[in-house]
Amino acid sequence: MEIINFTAYKPAAIRGGYTDKILRVDLSSAAISIDTVDQEFKEKFVGGRGYALKLIWDGTSAETQSDSPENILVLSGGPLCSEPRFPGTGKFIVGTISPLTETFVDSNVGGHFAPLMKLCGFDAIAITGVSHKDVVVAIDGDKGSIEIIEAPQFDQETELGALSYGEALLNLITEGQIHENIAAVTAGVGALNTRFGIINSLYFDPRRKRLRAKQAGRGGTGTVMRQKGLRGVVVKSALPRIGANNPVDPKGVKEAGSKLKRVISQMDPKQLRLSSWGTPVLVEYMDRYHLLPVQNYQYGQHPDSPKVFADVFLEKYFTKRLPDGCYLGCNLACAKGAEDVQLTRGPMAGKTVGIDGPEYESAAAVTSMGVFDPQFVMEYNWYCDNYGLDTISMGVTASFLMECYQRGFLTEEEVGYRLEWGNVKIADRLLHETAQGKGFGRVCGQGVRRAKEWVAKQYSIRTGRPVDSVMAELNKFAMEVKGLEFSMYIPKESLAQQGGYGFALKGPQHDEAWLIFIDQIHNELPTFETKAEALKWFPLVRTWFNAVGLCKLPWIDVRHPEAASTEDPSKNHPSLSYYVDYMNATTGSQKTMEDLLEDSERLYMLQKLINLRHGKGTREHDQIPERAMGPAFPNEYQAREEYYDQWLKEQLGLHELPAALEERHRLLMQLRQKAYSKLCDVVYEEKGYSLDGIPLPETVEKLRLLDRQALDLLQGHGMEFMKRALSN
Repeated sequence: MEIINFTAYKPAAIRGGYTDKILRVDLSSAAISIDTVDQEFKEKFVGGRGYALKLIWDGTSAETQSDSPENILVLSGGPLCSEPRFPGTGKFIVGTISPLTETFVDSNVGGHFAPLMKLCGFDAIAITGVSHKDVVVAIDGDKGSIEIIEAPQFDQETELGALSYGEALLNLITEGQIHENIAAVTAGVGALNTRFGIINSLYFDPRRKRLRAKQAGRGGTGTVMRQKGLRGVVVKSALPRIGANNPVDPKGVKEAGSKLKRVISQMDPKQLRLSSWGTPVLVEYMDRYHLLPVQNYQYGQHPDSPKVFADVFLEKYFTKRLPDGCYLGCNLACAKGAEDVQLTRGPMAGKTVGIDGPEYESAAAVTSMGVFDPQFVMEYNWYCDNYGLDTISMGVTASFLMECYQRGFLTEEEVGYRLEWGNVKIADRLLHETAQGKGFGRVCGQGVRRAKEWVAKQYSIRTGRPVDSVMAELNKFAMEVKGLEFSMYIPKESLAQQGGYGFALKGPQHDEAWLIFIDQIHNELPTFETKAEALKWFPLVRTWFNAVGLCKLPWIDVRHPEAASTEDPSKNHPSLSYYVDYMNATTGSQKTMEDLLEDSERLYMLQKLINLRHGKGTREHDQIPERAMGPAFPNEYQAREEYYDQWLKEQLGLHELPAALEERHRLLMQLRQKAYSKLCDVVYEEKGYSLDGIPLPETVEKLRLLDRQALDLLQGHGMEFMKRALSN
């Protein structure tokens, strides 16, 4: 391995959860430098998502695109990352300017990478520039060395895969003795050929005796990584993990962790059973409540759905039933995996592999294409990981194009084959074409927004119909907002989740406001007012989790036994108090939940400002497709005609409805659109925005973000300012 640059350094010690160091790597010049984080920066931006936002706010501009050399790829944990005595502390954020949305995107991912990065002395790694040849960044905290090396070359099969390349790379570095004290992030060939490439976070599992992977799956983070000529980042440290954060109050950390672990062990077996079933358990819930995105979100249920329920994967694939946490000490342990699965399709057919997952999102992505084959779910999951493709964006884009074919907007000649629902061979073919950048896969790899534009243009040429008219029809069922594909929940009957998707700053991803469960299943948001309030509170709490380096599942998916007796059970405040205690015990702060929400609101506002700077921050960019509000076409209404008729009668106060289904459909959609518009008005006011979704100057100033860049940005949008000094 040719060394392009080498720097010796002394790893900074961790104190109160922080090292106060950021590693900067410029791939254009192969320069390596280390920044010291000052106290104000740390207090205002916390870590994780906050560090990524601030670095990108300061280091990029409105003209920065995903492949621009000045674009920054940030890998950042947080002060609460890396503590086995508390559940779910292996999380970190990958943040960058997205090739899908053309604004800031962050993706939350687990594994051992961030804890080892911190042990190597860094709270974050910020990568800029573009290398003229593929490289790997290797950080060895034991030796005190940082290297940029020319990416080693392996055989063709290994080169194509993010998983296979990562394994070969770590084998080379450890001389065939991969262990728990080394981890890596990699991106595969699919990331080069699409806009929705992922980054795999690879770590060694001694129980399964193989490398495992978690994914930074949304927004094209892996695409940015490969555009920069970066094949991988490796971190290595043998320092002990327990107590590694050097908390101010070790006893307080242990007590907070013990309390949360007790809740998980007592309540998870009585609730979702994530420790036994993993997230595929959600397939059954979503199907039961008409929320499974069958055939591009047209239908919420299907007779074949039981073929991909969690019990099938548990009995047929998850045979070893091992504890499967993605980081040490998490007793929720929902990261399921399978061993010795033989691939039956694709270029690796006949190969036996270990597979991590599927998560719910991957299984649901396959159902969006009308496929209910558990073996294909497993293979789709593995191939997407190995190629480096987002299972969500891949499935949603494929299902959108299938519906274009169904409705006559695409022909067999344009695709090269019949793009039919439920055809495993076709779904498999499109997957591999997309990853390899071949045939019709070149269209699919662009994501829904750009594929929609391509289809509209081709249809216009073929029929003579104006492009704008075609786009208006396609927009009804093109499941994207801000350029990002919807995650895998149907929001038609949940106004709260409609807002959760529309207002989500990165685009319609559930990690910002996953309200579908508490709204549609638990019925805990019964009024318009409770839905609107949830659309401010939940994104702030979730932003905080992404800032400090924690997994949200132990909080949101395991209900504390005392939550039911609180004023708002959905917020699960008894468990949240343990997180506040953990934060204070680690960092030495004395913050309340309200203080943490204010810290989080500052980060949320900074992301909003970046969106505004990149042209995605106004009301028009929070609008969702008709299918997200209700049945976009009469066939969807007809599939649940009795339900929709009853809903209309209740809303209109009528005993009889128009006889024509088309008229009833029109009335229903009119009511849904009116409700969403009202929701925008109320939520914007609650957040301190104008009715156009632009932050008011006093809101920005209150959060200490009204710097010169923000001032110029808001003035450019016509805001009036009082003549007063900037607050910082």
